[in-house]
Amino acid sequence: MKLDHIDHKILRYLQENARITNAELADKVGLSPTPCLRRLRRLEKDRIILGYHTEVNREALGMNVTVIILVKLEREDDKTLREFEAEIKKRSEVMECYLVTGKFDYFIRVVIPSLSAYETFLSETILRMKNIATVESSFTLREVERKVAIPLPPL
Repeated sequence: MKLDHIDHKILRYLQENARITNAELADKVGLSPTPCLRRLRRLEKDRIILGYHTEVNREALGMNVTVIILVKLEREDDKTLREFEAEIKKRSEVMECYLVTGKFDYFIRVVIPSLSAYETFLSETILRMKNIATVESSFTLREVERKVAIPLPPL
């Protein structure tokens, strides 16, 4: 699907505030409400917009520790990768998991309440999985930059 400057504006405003009303959005992008809603529905139908989410303050909920985990598997065949991914998807602590190139196979970001909770997660989840060769953990000290809006490509 080819996006135009109006689609870009819609995406930019929705990424800033997903609770914006259609009337407000239409006004900001220079359309009347009906064509704006039509474009919005098209962006959803074409899976440009995948959903709407609420950003929650993790520290206010006691989720004070963020851990970056690098995992190397013993084997890298399709079956082993699928099994690992299926297990990791079951864990609510896992915020992101990427299959990556380089020395490790997976980059995982976990949010957890404490170091002892991480020790439990590591020993009872990650280290009990089949085909784990190496696990390396790094604890974040400070969040320097975190974006939720995707940069839009030039038109």
